[in-house]
Amino acid sequence: MLGFKTLTKKVFGTPNDRKVKATRPLVEQINALEAEAKALSDEGLKDKTEELAKRAMGGESLDDLLPEAFANCREAARRTLGLRAYDTQLLGAIFLHQGNIAEQKTGEGKTLTATFACYLNALTGKGVHVVTVNDYLVQRDAEWMGKVFAALGMTTGVAINGIGEENKRAAYACDVTYATNNELGFDYLRDNMKPSIDQMVQRGHNFAVVDEVDSILIDEARTPLIISGPLQDRSEMYVTIDAIIPLIEEAHFELDEKQRSVTFTDEGNEFLEEKLRSQGLIEENASLYDPESTSIVHHVNQGLRAHKLFRKDKDYIVRNGEVVLIDEFTGRMMTGRRLSEGLHQAIEAKENVQIQPENQTLASVTFQNYFRLYDKLAGMTGTAATEAEEFREIYGLGVVEVPTNKPITRVDEDDQVFRTAAEKYKAMIEEIKTAHAKGQPVLVGTTSIDKSEMFSNLLAAENIPHNVLNARQHEQEAQIIADAGKLGAVTIATNMAGRGTDIQLGGNVEMKVLEAITANPEADPAEVRARIESEHLEENKKVLEAGGLFVLASERHESRRIDNQLRGRSGRQGDAGRTSFYLSLEDDLMRIFGSGRLDKVLKTLGLEEGEAIVHPWVNKSLERAQAKVEGRNFDIRKQLLKFDDVMNEQRKVIFTQRRDIMEAEDLSEITADMRDQVVDDLIDQFLPPNSYADQWDTEGLHAAVLEHLGLDAPVVAWGEEEGVDDEQMRDRLIEASDALMAQKTEAFGPENMRSIEKQLLLQAIDGKWREHLLTLEHLRSVVGFRSYAQRDPLNEYKNEAFQLFESMLDSLRNEVTQKLSMIRPMTDEEREQMLADIAAQQQAATQMAEQEALPAPTEEAVEKGFDEDDQSTWGNPGRNEPCPCGSGKKFKHCHGRLI
Repeated sequence: MLGFKTLTKKVFGTPNDRKVKATRPLVEQINALEAEAKALSDEGLKDKTEELAKRAMGGESLDDLLPEAFANCREAARRTLGLRAYDTQLLGAIFLHQGNIAEQKTGEGKTLTATFACYLNALTGKGVHVVTVNDYLVQRDAEWMGKVFAALGMTTGVAINGIGEENKRAAYACDVTYATNNELGFDYLRDNMKPSIDQMVQRGHNFAVVDEVDSILIDEARTPLIISGPLQDRSEMYVTIDAIIPLIEEAHFELDEKQRSVTFTDEGNEFLEEKLRSQGLIEENASLYDPESTSIVHHVNQGLRAHKLFRKDKDYIVRNGEVVLIDEFTGRMMTGRRLSEGLHQAIEAKENVQIQPENQTLASVTFQNYFRLYDKLAGMTGTAATEAEEFREIYGLGVVEVPTNKPITRVDEDDQVFRTAAEKYKAMIEEIKTAHAKGQPVLVGTTSIDKSEMFSNLLAAENIPHNVLNARQHEQEAQIIADAGKLGAVTIATNMAGRGTDIQLGGNVEMKVLEAITANPEADPAEVRARIESEHLEENKKVLEAGGLFVLASERHESRRIDNQLRGRSGRQGDAGRTSFYLSLEDDLMRIFGSGRLDKVLKTLGLEEGEAIVHPWVNKSLERAQAKVEGRNFDIRKQLLKFDDVMNEQRKVIFTQRRDIMEAEDLSEITADMRDQVVDDLIDQFLPPNSYADQWDTEGLHAAVLEHLGLDAPVVAWGEEEGVDDEQMRDRLIEASDALMAQKTEAFGPENMRSIEKQLLLQAIDGKWREHLLTLEHLRSVVGFRSYAQRDPLNEYKNEAFQLFESMLDSLRNEVTQKLSMIRPMTDEEREQMLADIAAQQQAATQMAEQEALPAPTEEAVEKGFDEDDQSTWGNPGRNEPCPCGSGKKFKHCHGRLI
């Protein structure tokens, strides 16, 4: 019997079906215009773009222009790439334009889909950003789709790290800009640290299409982007603590893998105190609970986390003497990203590599708040439906599942659950051998680098040729993926194989052509392509007969999306394929989320060694466990966002104020208001309201006026005058301070004075904002304890953060007023002395650089008595003769430079 929900779906369709159905007429309109677009010349396509842009800027809505724009874009793609967009791709593009997330399966052509929505929204002239997860995809997609935009008369830019400010500014000025999420966020922060508008690179946040949107807006949402500066070096402390941590025993700490936390027990604290006393790190009578021990406690806690929560080759790898983090969701290296609060330094001490100094936060923003800056946001991914609630609640984005162009024929088998990991691996090897024997390509999914390498050893022992793709081999990623669909190929991969890749059955034609031409440059490219395409069709047919790509996963991830991404590698564009998950009760997810009961059930059932339990109920049970984890992670992200929203509101105020200052020509009115406010504060402090003159502290006011306003005003004498009140005192001080600033303006010249005011204001804002961020970090780390006093930590944080912000603005006024009162033009003698000092410093720096650049003397030269520090041992060589140091260079180009 059908349930009520199932029955309504049968009759009315799902909400998703109704959205798709409602959009079909638009696709038909686009198709109707196809012949008209085909009739246009190449110049005609560009002329059409100009016409559409004029209409868009003239007030016509983009929705009205959509059919014509999409038809124009489809024709440009057909001419430049040889790709005619499917109706399903047009559907996806319409949903993107409407500000939704389009869920398209692997191989459905998301990259081309994005160009339609980008083209339409770029017609307004405000720019469009296409966001991807790494530099390789940014450059690949921009180069590939840039041909389409060029045919339409639009410009394409690439914003990646290391291209220079001018190039980046030019990239953001283009109609469509391809960039990584990290680079966009950092450019936003850097722009808001620049001293002038013309140095900023971004020009606004109009519309963004985020590729792999679930990875960026959910998996990375908790990670703030931080621009930081170095603090004092405390590397010795990390090394000292690291020597103690390995001595602790299991009874000394409690590990909670579910919450990813680890804490010392009372026994552990006693053990630590004893060790720390013996090292002289705490006093004989002191304990870890004393205020003086706060820094030590912080270091030992981070040392414990580094040793017990972070595993090498799973959470990070050591590469070229550096600890490089690994993204748990994509398996890729996160070069340049560091853990905060000394945790990264603790891991560096653990791995015995050079410890980098800790950093102070100069500016920060989370991806959640950065992407909410856009007027309109859209996203694409193969897996978003499971996180639809989060997308809707936090970003206001709907998720629409776009139908596939061809029906999916892939077979997703039920999970097989074994009792032990050894039994699971043995069964997987047998399954791989069977598939390999009939030529079926196999993609083996693992969760970490060490497991992928362990699997590689097992396959090597069975003499099965294979490739390994993990963070160590990321440079060969494109090649390994290109080969993964070949007949009989076996590829072991971490989650890296889940994103930005497309495994084609029979191999990748473009890569094969490139290899053949590289091997034989004399060959005719057209002939090579024709031969390889013919061979590819044959191999593709054989792979399909063998069953298509077989995805075999060794574990379930805590997120269903990651599992679905791995499944999605198989069965692209209606190809045959199958997927299977082999699990054991020793897997992390099973172990952490209650496999104890399941183990008892399996024992009761009398499960033999090597046997597996296979049932749809097991799948459902695991998915429920995953849904619980996802729900918990969502709650954590939501709570973190509430805290970050407090800082975000303040960030917006500061960044807006900063921009207003940079855009303003004359800031004298603002600085005058600040001065007046400082005078008001001083009057209120030393001449309290409703007080008598004999209660005034005029001497204190005189000292404060001298300090804050640079005025030696006769405040004491004014206070002794008959009938004077606080208002008159205020007016006199304001008048005197205005007169002083007028004198300074005359001395410097009005233009110079305006420039000085602007620079001082910006410096003060930046300095105070940095201090404020540090204060908020400290407040955030301790406010949770307020819950013990039955107070809501979030409300406490909001109230205190507001008070701190108010006091920051007060101190900003004081600092700007004080600095402006102290400036004066330099005398001629001071200017000459400064120039002489600069010249001396430059000469010393040049000499030092030359000395550093000199080659070390050879052993033979030293034996002959050459001493580079003693010129008398150099002899008397001519300028063009060889240098006596033995370098082989002319004397004038070597040590002769110092004479």
